[in-house]
Amino acid sequence: MSVTLSATLAANEDIERRRRAGERVLNLAFGEAGLPVHPALSERLAAASGFNGYGPVAGAFALREAASGYWSRRALPTDPDLVVCGPGSKPLLYGLLPAIGGDIVLPMPSWVSYAAQAELVGARSLLVPTPPGEGGVPDPERVTAAVRRARAQGRDVRSLLVTLPDNPSGTLAGAATIRRIAEVARELDLTIISDEIYRDLVHSPEAGFLSPADVAPERTVITSGLSKSLALGGWRIGVARLPSPALRDRLLAVASEIWSSPAAPVQQAAAYAYTEPPELVERVSRSRELHGAVARAVYERFVRAGVRVDAPRGGFYLYPDLTGLDFASSAGLAAYLLDRHGVGVLPGHVFGDDPAALRVRVATSLLYGETARLRLAALDAPDPLALPWISASLDQLGEALTGLFASRGAPSPPVRVPPVAAPATG
Repeated sequence: MSVTLSATLAANEDIERRRRAGERVLNLAFGEAGLPVHPALSERLAAASGFNGYGPVAGAFALREAASGYWSRRALPTDPDLVVCGPGSKPLLYGLLPAIGGDIVLPMPSWVSYAAQAELVGARSLLVPTPPGEGGVPDPERVTAAVRRARAQGRDVRSLLVTLPDNPSGTLAGAATIRRIAEVARELDLTIISDEIYRDLVHSPEAGFLSPADVAPERTVITSGLSKSLALGGWRIGVARLPSPALRDRLLAVASEIWSSPAAPVQQAAAYAYTEPPELVERVSRSRELHGAVARAVYERFVRAGVRVDAPRGGFYLYPDLTGLDFASSAGLAAYLLDRHGVGVLPGHVFGDDPAALRVRVATSLLYGETARLRLAALDAPDPLALPWISASLDQLGEALTGLFASRGAPSPPVRVPPVAAPATG
C-alpha cells in the first residue's frame, strides 16, 4: 500500500516550518476556511462541555433532526433516521466505501483523499476526466464507456463520486450535467456519493445548484459538514444523508468499529448550527462574499498574466494551467514556486491529474489575515481587497507570476479578464 501523508496536510506543515524559520511564504496550498469561530457557536460548545457520554453511533437525535431540517429547507425532505453523523465528512466518506463496496468512479482531477481512501479499503479508483469548465463531475459519456470496459475486465464498479462545487477547480457543474450523470448512474446501477461540503459557499445565488439527490434520490448519498461554511475544520463534525435504511445500517456498522460516535459537545453545537439561526445565516453569507471576492481577485491575477484558468464559482479554489513554462512536471513547478518565489501551491498530480500537465491547485482562503482580528476585519470590510494585508498578498502573487514567466518562459500573451458568469441551470 502506497498511501502517504495527505498532500494538503504535508504542504501546510512544510509551509509552517518555513515560516517559523523566517521565510516569507504565501500559503495558497491549504484549503482551510480561514475565519474565526462565531461566538454563538463557542458559547454552545462551552455549555455542552459536560456531555461526556458516547451517545448513539448515528449521532445525537438533536443533530440528526437539525440536519434533516437543513436539507428539507433545500427541497430535499429528509428523515432523521436516514442521517448519520461522524467526526467530519472525511471519515464519513471513508466509511461509505466499505459500506457500498466495490470500485469507485472519481472525477479527474479530484480531491486528494478520495483515491487514497479507496486504496486504504482495498478498492480501486476509476478516474474519468471532467467536462470542460465543470470540475467535480466525471464526464457522463466517458463514465459509461469506462465502467462497461472495467466490468468486462472483471472489476466490480459500484459507486460514483461528485463534488459540488469542486475542489480543486472551484467550478460548479451545471444542471444538465448533473441530470445526465444521474441517468448514467441509473443505467449502470451505481450509487452516487455527492460531496456537498461547499454547497453553501456557491458565490452567486443566481448560479443555481442541483444535487444528484434532486433527480436520483433513491441512489444518492450526500455528505456535508461545517468545516467550510462555518470554518469549523478543527471541530471535526460531518453529516451524511442516506438513500436507504440498508445502506445506513452498513455505514453504522463501519462507524461503530472506527469512531463509535462523534464528540458529544461538538454535536450539541452543530445541532444549533444546522437549525440555521439568523446570526449564523448572516455569517455564512458574509463568508461566501469574502471567499468569492478574494478568489476572483486571484483569478484576475492569473488571467492578466496570460494563464488559462476557469473562473471560480464556489468555495475558495482555482486550478490554473501554466502550460508553456519550462517544467517537466507540476511537482517541479510547485517546488520552484515555493523555493524561488515563496508561493505554496499543490501540484495537479496529487489530484490524479497527468504529472506532466502543468496544473496546480490554488487555495485563496488563508489570505484573509494571520490573526483572528485581521480575519474578522476582512469579513467585515466592504472592500476586503483594499485591506493592506490582502492587497500585499495579491501583489506578492503578481510579482511571483511575473518572475516565474520571466525566468522559465511566458505562456500566451496577457488577455482581458472575462466576466464571471453563472453556469447554465437548464
